[in-house]
Order: sequence, then structure tokens, then C-alpha cells
Amino acid sequence: MTPRELVDHALQLLIAHDMTAFAGLWAETGVLELPFAPPGYPQKVEGRAAVHEYLRAYPDIVDVRAVTEQVMHQSTQPDTVIVEFEVAGTVVATGRPYDMRYIAVIVVRDGEIQVYRDYWNPLAVAEAMGGVDALVAAFTGAENG
Repeated sequence: MTPRELVDHALQLLIAHDMTAFAGLWAETGVLELPFAPPGYPQKVEGRAAVHEYLRAYPDIVDVRAVTEQVMHQSTQPDTVIVEFEVAGTVVATGRPYDMRYIAVIVVRDGEIQVYRDYWNPLAVAEAMGGVDALVAAFTGAENG
């Protein structure tokens, strides 16, 4: 699978809420990086199994129903794409709208994600979730303070 095909497939799996297959796109030693993560939130998730564990409850937290915009850019490296996308859905716990924009730099080798660097806006996500404490608790299992 080319990087472009893999990203298209990954977004389809996200909408289908198939987080097992989504995490299965990572290489055994692939990495999910979250450089803008707030304190208490992981900035790096290493390995396919850890990515699966991190993402498995995602559909119980955010019900993504559509990718409303998607623009993909090929980098100067053939194995790397930059994707800008927007999703629409609902925060499951509150019923609040979840309309979020993302930019990700994705490195694909041998049809698997080696690096997925997700430049998401934690302030916008926290607002949609009901605050930073709710965001961190939802994705780390921490109790709200």
C-alpha cells in the first residue's frame, strides 16, 4: 500500500470505528507521536500493541462519523505524506459536537506506519471534551481532578 492509499484506508477505518484494524496499520515498532499533548497526556506511544491499547476505546470517547475535508501533500521523501483533515462527530459522554482539524506527518514503509506524528490542537479537543481534565482522563484512564 502506498502512503496515500494507507492514509485513505486509515480514515475509512476511523469512521468505521475499527480501531483494531486502524492500529494494525502500524509497524510492529511503529510510533505515534503527539508533540502538542498537554501535561499528563502521552507524547509518544511506541509499538503496534501500545498504539492498539491507546486507541482501542477511542470510539467510546469520540464518535467520528465523517471526514469532512482531506488534503494530502507528498513530501520530498516518497515514504512520507502530510495530511490535513477535518472530522465531524460527537463526544460520546456529553453529546457535544466534535468537529476537529488535524495535521499529521506519516511515514510509511513496506505498507506499514513507521511514524504518525499528529499535530492536533489539544485546546480545541479539550474544549470539545469539556476541559483538559476530561480530555486527559478520557484517553489515559486518569480520574478527573
